[in-house]
Amino acid sequence: MIRARGILAVTVLACALTACNRNREEPIENQSAEQIFGRAEYQLEVGRADDAAEFFGEVERLYPYSELAKRALIMQAFAYHKDQDYENSRASAQRYIDFYPADEDAAYAQYLLALSYYDQIDEVGRDQGLTFQALQALRTVIERYPDTEYARSSILKFDLAFNHLAAKEMEIGRYYLKRKHYAASINRFRVVVEQFQTTTHTAEALYRLVEAYLSLGLTDEAQTAGAILGYNFQSSPFYDDAYKLLTGRGLRAEVAGDSWLRQVYRQMIRGEWI
Repeated sequence: MIRARGILAVTVLACALTACNRNREEPIENQSAEQIFGRAEYQLEVGRADDAAEFFGEVERLYPYSELAKRALIMQAFAYHKDQDYENSRASAQRYIDFYPADEDAAYAQYLLALSYYDQIDEVGRDQGLTFQALQALRTVIERYPDTEYARSSILKFDLAFNHLAAKEMEIGRYYLKRKHYAASINRFRVVVEQFQTTTHTAEALYRLVEAYLSLGLTDEAQTAGAILGYNFQSSPFYDDAYKLLTGRGLRAEVAGDSWLRQVYRQMIRGEWI
């Protein structure tokens, strides 16, 4: 029985290869949409995504009004993405959205378009223009197709990309702080506190504000940053460090003065976090 199954598997594979070879010998213009689509699928299976994208494109070119042409277009976007050819993947996905906006695969096309940006987000030290584009594209998926699995995945990726932007601000802020450019560092940490407060970097941003303001002798602002840190992140090691800095100067973590941080504190107390 095992020997018979092995013979059958080899026979099926041989037949598939024979058909594939026959298709390769025949001019592509003489092949049916099904044949070309099958060749494209085969190229995907064997790890040749670039060739697959080309064959899917041929289906669309030679049989533009067929049902397979529509399917080939979304598959071409997928194949390009698999090959990490993000620009062409985005172009194919956008064409699908333009031609078939009401189709059931339009949500997937929009998701692929967003991924073409998201999957290029590199380490924190690089330019974050693609991160902004990824956020915009992911938001489009979430808003247009809220009840789909792509929206759920986009929400998770949106949060990660958002956190990535906050990390960039923190990196620059720490750079300035280390070089004693306190005003410049405060501007970066303020962005995190006001615009990226839902990320994992808020506690450190508040602590760095305590550091920077104390270095400038602005004790009211340092105390207020410490108060916010204690109110929302008392279990964080950053609060412990801020507490030591403040008490070492004879200060307390409490609201003082009338800076932008006092307004943040008021909004947090009311549950209206910026």
